[in-house]
Order: sequence, then C-alpha cells, then structure tokens
Amino acid sequence: MKRKLGFGLMRLPLTDPNKQSSIDLEESKRMVDHFIAEGYTYFDTAWMYCGFKSEKAVKEILTKRYPREAYTLTTKLHYMFIKEKEDRDLIFNQQLENTGVEYFDYYLLHDIGFDSYKAYNKFDCFEWIAEKKRKGLVKHIGFSFHDNAEMLDKVLTEHPEFEFVQLQINYLDWESKGIESRKCYETATRHGKPVFVMEPVKGGTLANLPEKAENILKHHSPEASTPSWAIRFAASQPNVAIVLSGMSNLAQMQDNCSFMKEFKPLDEKELKAVEAVVDIINRNIPIPCTGCSYCTDGCPQNIAIPKYFSLYNAEKQELKGKFWTPQGEYYDRLTGTFGKASQCIECGQCESACPQHLPIIKHLKEVAELFEK
Repeated sequence: MKRKLGFGLMRLPLTDPNKQSSIDLEESKRMVDHFIAEGYTYFDTAWMYCGFKSEKAVKEILTKRYPREAYTLTTKLHYMFIKEKEDRDLIFNQQLENTGVEYFDYYLLHDIGFDSYKAYNKFDCFEWIAEKKRKGLVKHIGFSFHDNAEMLDKVLTEHPEFEFVQLQINYLDWESKGIESRKCYETATRHGKPVFVMEPVKGGTLANLPEKAENILKHHSPEASTPSWAIRFAASQPNVAIVLSGMSNLAQMQDNCSFMKEFKPLDEKELKAVEAVVDIINRNIPIPCTGCSYCTDGCPQNIAIPKYFSLYNAEKQELKGKFWTPQGEYYDRLTGTFGKASQCIECGQCESACPQHLPIIKHLKEVAELFEK
C-alpha cells in the first residue's frame, strides 16, 4: 500500500438517503477516479454493506474500469450469515462474482468478539480462511475486532497465522473503558500485527463537533477540516498501516486525499488540542453510536436506530434556551418511513448485533421521551 488512506465502501453516496442500497454509481465512480488518480489503492467492502449492494457496486465503479494491478480489494465474512459449513464457500464464491475479481488482496473474518469467536470456531472458519490463502484466492488474512484487549490477546495467541487486525481507533475511543481502543492497539502491536483502522471519524461524530470543541481545532489550524484531525490521529500511530475513511461524496474524498497525500503525524501541540476536544465531547454526546447500522438489519419494527441516535445527540448538543431546533421535525419525517422509537418491542436483536455493546433499548426509550412527547 503506497499510502495510509483507504476507501471504506460502507457509506457510499446514495440517491435515496433512506435506502442504504440506493448507491449513486456515477458519484461513486467520480470518487474512485479521484482516489486512484491521487495514488491511493486500498478499497474495503463487505458482504452486507449498503444493503448487500456494496460488493456489486465495486464491480461497476472499480473492477470493470481498472486493471487488477491498479487497486487492492478487501472484503469480509460475517458469522451471522453462516448456518452450515457450506455457507462459507457459498458466500465467498458469490463475493468473487459480486466484485468481479479472481482473488482478494485482503480477506477478513468480520467482527470477532466473545460470542462470534465461538461461531467461527464452530464452523472451522480459521482453517477455512487459511486454506483460501494457500490456494491463492486470498493474499492476506486478518480479522476485524470489537471487544476488549484481553479477548484480542486470546485470539492472536491462539491464531498467530493472522497477518493484520482491523480495529476501531479514533481519538474519542482511545481511552474508552468500553471500547479500549488504545489497549487493543497496543495488544496488536505486541503481537507484531499491523493495525488497519476503522471508524477513525466515529461514523461522522468527529466531523460534527460541538462549537467550543471545533473552535479549538480552528484556532490551531484554520484551514484544516474537522475530520482531518480524526484521520490524522489514527494515522499517527506508528503501527497503523491503513486508515479507512467512509467517504460519502467527492468533496470528502478530495479533502481526505489532500491532507493524507503528504501525511504528517500530529505534533505535541496538536495532540494537546485533541485532548481538549475529547474532554468537551465526552460532556456532550450521550449516545456514542458510530452509525454502522448493524442493529437495523432484521429489526421487526424497522426502527432507524442510528438516525434517531444521531438526532438525539444533536438535540442534546444544542444551546440551552433556544426557541426552536430542527431535530424534532427531522424525527417526525423519518417516522413516516421507519418505525418510531416507542414501537420497540424489546426483542434484543439490535443489542446482540451492536459492535459498541450499547444499551439500545434503553436509549430508544430516551429518544421516544425526547421526540414523542
């Protein structure tokens, strides 16, 4: 990989913001063209991204339009879609067809944690993925991870054959007691595994800071975009090989490519500014949702959980005493398409799928209380 920036294909531009599968292929093509023209090569997708359409979009926006040596492509196998051992190859072969390639440069077991580790062992996925590498169908094997550092140490100790780990690393989660971003990074480093970073901007949270926090960054560097600080923080860690950015339009792509082209790690003064921002954010964001949307797949009430949490956080960040704020109207309009927060039947499907282990049922009650009075 020539540069540390990777194109995460989970948040591609959409023609219908309420339909994750409505990928805007023409805008996506423009983004791919700019990315490659700037000398970047790493693309990351997965079986279920964009309503199961991201891999198919890869064929249209990338692999049909560029020679194989012009890019590196990553995708993933998620345990939730494996019911029998045969499903592993059924999914893998479909992924090859979806993306239009004969091999993947990188392939991950997706979202390893305490519960999924049992499932991957049950279906012998560790030997399965190693065999894919031996056959040349996968060049490099790794896994993405959402759990604590102790669990990561266990996985890497029992499976030293993995070549890299994909971790959630951003300046807000770096010292989080729940996510243990720094501890997980240090664990991977101790095992000699390079780290690929996901959620560097925390699902857009670190692109939309409280005014006081944003002013700190603007005072230090008026020309730098707010997201650039988050991406540079992740890329500044010495053992980070790639930082994935889920860019959703050409403007975001151009910005990210510009400051990562001649990458400079954060200096001491910049790190102090980031620490001050973290302190402010931690006092202003009540629901630390990344917007990955894993919780919405299979929700029997079709509740737009990440969207509602985003509105809740935005409402809580508003200045006190304002006569009117827009979040209530946005919520009302969304409920014309999706189920209301109050319609949650507490089945627990969302909480079992949440990589952040959030108490989603509790938070939905808080959303309902705020917006459905």
